[in-house]
Amino acid sequence: MTKNVFKYYQSDISHISLPQRFTFPFYYDPHPLAIVAVNELQEYLLHQTDFVHDFGIDTDRGIGKMFGVLVVKNPLGKLGYITAFSGMMSGKTVINGFAPPIYDILDPTSYFQKETIQLANLTKEISRLESNAQLSVSKEIYHTIAQDYSDKLKALKSKLKNDKKRRKSERELNQHQSDEETQLSLLAKHKQESLNAQFLLQAYTEYIDQQLANAKDEHLTLHNQLQQLKEERKSKSHALQQWLFDQYNFLNISGEKRNVIDIFRTRVIDIPPSGTGDCAAPKMLQYAFDNELTPMALAEFWWGKSPNSEIRKHGNFYPACRGKCEPILGHMLAGMDIDSNPLLTNPAIGKTLEIVYEDEYLCVINKPSEFLSAPGKHITDSVQERMKAKYPHSTGPLIVHRLDMSTSGLIVIGKTKEIYTQLQSQFVKRTVKKRYVALLAGIVKDDAGYIDLPLQLDINNRPYQKVCHEYGKSARTRYEVIERKDGKTKIHFYPITGRTHQLRVHAAHTDGLNAPIVGDDLYGKKDKRLHLHAEMITFTHPISGEVISLHVAPEF
Repeated sequence: MTKNVFKYYQSDISHISLPQRFTFPFYYDPHPLAIVAVNELQEYLLHQTDFVHDFGIDTDRGIGKMFGVLVVKNPLGKLGYITAFSGMMSGKTVINGFAPPIYDILDPTSYFQKETIQLANLTKEISRLESNAQLSVSKEIYHTIAQDYSDKLKALKSKLKNDKKRRKSERELNQHQSDEETQLSLLAKHKQESLNAQFLLQAYTEYIDQQLANAKDEHLTLHNQLQQLKEERKSKSHALQQWLFDQYNFLNISGEKRNVIDIFRTRVIDIPPSGTGDCAAPKMLQYAFDNELTPMALAEFWWGKSPNSEIRKHGNFYPACRGKCEPILGHMLAGMDIDSNPLLTNPAIGKTLEIVYEDEYLCVINKPSEFLSAPGKHITDSVQERMKAKYPHSTGPLIVHRLDMSTSGLIVIGKTKEIYTQLQSQFVKRTVKKRYVALLAGIVKDDAGYIDLPLQLDINNRPYQKVCHEYGKSARTRYEVIERKDGKTKIHFYPITGRTHQLRVHAAHTDGLNAPIVGDDLYGKKDKRLHLHAEMITFTHPISGEVISLHVAPEF
């Protein structure tokens, strides 16, 4: 068992009011009590000697870790907090001072570890058989014999076919040149030759089949043994995974316990992703419910170097992941008074769409930040819906391209299906010129450059995008620095492709500019707004052929 999981505050918190409701874990501003707890945990991480883990803060070798704090009240009404880390740290799942895992897969006495050893032994035996020279030799011998006899059988059939043609030619020739007795004698001879040929073909085919069977048996003995071991490993691995799922049972404040399989049963993908239940938030809540501690507020932050594919900034706060934690936390937080989901509130209320250019065929609008381009899952108010209302007799799609909800700037609108199609063709052919302006939280050293980082949706943590050189879609951006001031960089972006969150990821990723856009609540830190604006667009008018170039300066 872990020790010292519940901690009293070392700092003075007497001036801080209690939270009215528990934190909505998927989009939040940390409560002051949570921030104090985070500061104390980070101070501990900087100076602790209880464990060794290279977070990559001062080296290129290490990797960071997601930590969490849960502000709680004990049965005596005293405030304190619980801490936890996601997954494993220093090769361990249990470290004193941190909330333990729901199930400790590294416990050497556990059924899981015993079965894992058996699976490892099966894998070794499979590897031994796969590297067995006799297996490959017997397979090669079988195929050699099969090919050799196939060639010989083909040659025999060809010879017998030619003999048959010869006999037919002899009979046709003797039909006119020989007497009846000679013809009958030749016919009898040919009949016997035909019977001999059939017998020879049958006998040789049986001989070949027997030889192949012998070679095949020798090969299949080893092959079948290998396949049997693979099937056994597959079966044991599946059974162990199902058993492990049965060990992950999650509590809520009412004491209701639900299994992870049951929790995921109603999901589109009903198999829990790998590592489900091992994140910091479920660990802390489980410990709280198990120990009669009342959860008050939650915060999670990244400590150390970012993974290569994802974007994690040292010390930044992050929401709980959607893919793994959303179903589990939906159960664990049931019955608690929780902050409302800000993502369900329409951010476009009271905002208007400025028309920058308009004629009878199209218009260009200046979209404010925090305004959807197209209807979302919960909010329908958007540029698309506003344009439908403004142009009720329009045909076909209206918005030719989109901007992220948080990005402000120019969007082209086609008033008819034909105009929409012609304008979109220019975007597809990349003849439209676009320029964005952004303010980055950091100093970009090069005055200009080119970023090529392919992007892929992080299916376990939507809507985040991640860099993936193997499966990601090509994403390319050109940039020019405008100004460096007060530790920030003002920059022009020229997107060559148009992937979701492309500029945000290219700015924030360590292999990009390593400087998140100011106000980026996904890949950087929240601010009053995302400082990214589509300020310039140039395209060809589909009717007049005139080159239209428009510019609207950002409001930052």
